Amino acid sequence: MLHGLAMDGRVWRETVSELGPDYRCVLPTLPLGAHRQALHPDADLSLLGMGRLIAELIERLDLRDATLCFNDWSAAQTMVADGRMDRVGSLALVSCETAGNYPPGLPGLGAWLSGKLPGGISAMRWMLSRPRLRALPMVYGQLSKRGVPDELLAKWLEPLKRPEIRRDLRKYLADAGQGRREIRAATSALANFDRPVLVVWDREGKLMPNEEGRRLAESFPNASFVELDDCYTLIPLDQPKRLATELKRFLE
Repeated sequence: MLHGLAMDGRVWRETVSELGPDYRCVLPTLPLGAHRQALHPDADLSLLGMGRLIAELIERLDLRDATLCFNDWSAAQTMVADGRMDRVGSLALVSCETAGNYPPGLPGLGAWLSGKLPGGISAMRWMLSRPRLRALPMVYGQLSKRGVPDELLAKWLEPLKRPEIRRDLRKYLADAGQGRREIRAATSALANFDRPVLVVWDREGKLMPNEEGRRLAESFPNASFVELDDCYTLIPLDQPKRLATELKRFLE
């Protein structure tokens, strides 16, 4: 279960609780700003490199027939095109980045600019720590209908106080242009992924357009598309019970 920028696996915690003990859920923390251990300065933190990190994690854990779940951020498309899905049996793509929406909306543009400008990531962290500012559309206002709990957000933002963590996030953000080209080029390869795919989208949010979700589902030969009400992009936070129900139905 994978997460977006300046978050960690705890974005899925309520959904995991709803799934119960019948499912083994792995919630890794990717080097996207909320990670506690910096990577080597030479680490490949491009979109393609992130997908390879995920594939290596799956291999190191010796997982087979795994279900990869993406929310907000997504490397699923580039992983398919890069041939990194040998151990993946199915995909669940939950209101996530697509070829036509990368980086996504105003928050994506704001994050990209934060990575370009001197002191930009520190400024981004400061804005996210202020409730009124983070409610703005170009910050977190389009991410969660209910808002991210303060205690959870504080844990996500804490690592960004450290320069080496900001360096890692900046490296990923600096690759946005190449990442956009790679995710678009990957679209044609999705037709070759014949394993089950569940695409779950928020009906009301504006950050991840609904037509992008439908188009993503149509790119796969064996995909189903579901829209959920009363939620924005962070469906695992806004509608954990409904999302868990859809995941259970998909995995049975």
